[in-house]
Amino acid sequence: MITDQIEIVCKNTGSRHYVEPGHDLLALANEIGVKLRYPILGAMVNNRLRDLRFKVFMPITIEFIDITHAAGMRMYVRSLFFLLQKAVRDAMPSCRLRVNHSVSRGYYCEIAGFKKALEYPLIFDLVERMKQIVARNVPFEPRATLTADAIEIFTRQGDLEKVRLLESRPRLYTTLYGLDGIWDYYFEGLVPSTGYLNTFDLVKYYKGMLLVVPQQNNPEKLEELVVQNKMFEIFQEYQNWVDILGIQDAGTINTQIRDGKAGELIQVSEALHEKKVAQIADQIKARAKMPRIILIAGPSSSGKTTFSKRLAVQLRVAGMHPHLISLDNYFVDRENTPRDEHGEYDFEALAALDVNKFNEDLLKLLEGERVELPKFSFETGKRFYDGTFLQIEENGVVVIEGIHGLNPELTPRIAPDDKFRIYISALTSISLDGCSRIASSDNRLLRRMVRDFRYRGYNGVQTIRRWASVRRGEDKNIFPYQEEADVMFNSALPYEFNVLKRNAEAILMEVPNDVPEYSEAVRLQRFLQVFAPMGEEGIPPTSIMREFLGGSSFSYK
Repeated sequence: MITDQIEIVCKNTGSRHYVEPGHDLLALANEIGVKLRYPILGAMVNNRLRDLRFKVFMPITIEFIDITHAAGMRMYVRSLFFLLQKAVRDAMPSCRLRVNHSVSRGYYCEIAGFKKALEYPLIFDLVERMKQIVARNVPFEPRATLTADAIEIFTRQGDLEKVRLLESRPRLYTTLYGLDGIWDYYFEGLVPSTGYLNTFDLVKYYKGMLLVVPQQNNPEKLEELVVQNKMFEIFQEYQNWVDILGIQDAGTINTQIRDGKAGELIQVSEALHEKKVAQIADQIKARAKMPRIILIAGPSSSGKTTFSKRLAVQLRVAGMHPHLISLDNYFVDRENTPRDEHGEYDFEALAALDVNKFNEDLLKLLEGERVELPKFSFETGKRFYDGTFLQIEENGVVVIEGIHGLNPELTPRIAPDDKFRIYISALTSISLDGCSRIASSDNRLLRRMVRDFRYRGYNGVQTIRRWASVRRGEDKNIFPYQEEADVMFNSALPYEFNVLKRNAEAILMEVPNDVPEYSEAVRLQRFLQVFAPMGEEGIPPTSIMREFLGGSSFSYK
């Protein structure tokens, strides 16, 4: 029988339904009777994230999501940014919210145009204003508009960052979101209304404030703040770097590239990196007792390997003799590797390494002994020796990079003054437009995707599928120890999204729409659309980016 009704397959209930065209997702959820543990925030429609105001005009497979889903959590946080922006504009019409970066399990924010440090009377007022807007349950209203009209709207609002962004990314139409008389742009959707945003707080943090958000797996409670003073300082250092470069946001970068200044952007960015590496080498040399063991740790795709090789060069310049040791060669034999909760080998666990043997070898090296270093065969899962010996000189230092480098349990037998610990990650604090932050994890995921495709034969689906597990390993084995570092190095480069764009987009476009990873591929594609493309010409062979793009002068074997 021919019918005008549309077939809906709901994954949450395992049921099929038939509805008239034009139903929005919020109405569908109510009609189907979907019940999740927490309020429904959005849905995966044919494996693509949609907000609940999305209207259905063709057959779909749908999965409704709440805040415990990664995409749902992002929707909640984005909506909080808009809510806070509205409160700031109501309290200080001439000022604008700036969401700088994530730190201490929250989001560090400042208010542009407010010349003093934020204090609690004002912060309390902003919280109260946010709660009042939540109580009114004001809708977030999506509206597709000509980009030229959107630029005019943002010009009237005084949002010059958004004007720069839209002018630098030519598109005919742009979807805006309205909230009680003001408009904003987000490349992904928001929750239906402010009434969904019941859990949040603002606390004073340095000269600004920290937006505290719910715990993803227990959203009735706020995230517990952790002290990350060193992390905050490295973000501030990066902000100083982009100030030197004259960069304010993604639109500024696009403009510089289109004005023919890409070469200068690369040169100054790389010079700032090299200067920082040299300063770290000098800091190691300047210690009252020069440390002989240098430990480098950081999350996936931070550029640890290239950094360690660049540091080795600068250590030589400083008069030291560096020797690089890979922690991978201290894996225990495969049958002794611990297993995770799924019964799979857990190669990221500290117990996957022979910590005892590692410490014994380090102690012998510090005593000036000649040590035969082990090797590990990933093919056989066995340790072996091939006659590779090491003996360090009086001015010799051992450089070790690996995910456990900052964990005190990796080197319990090494005296603290013999160790120098370095944390490295790609910590971008450039925003898209002032309020839309760029997640450092997205930076690293795009790097990894390009490298996996080029060197490991992995496609986009495989990289995205592994990413959640990689992130869990980082949360367990790396992030708890990052404040243990003596120094941090930020490997982010302001121009890198523009360079990664061409490589990553081609990989993402190959992700089919019938797999769950498609939603993440679409999100990353929409993110990359913001950036003007830039070629690799001019990127030096020693750059961190060469670890992912190819063309490095370093060997990674």
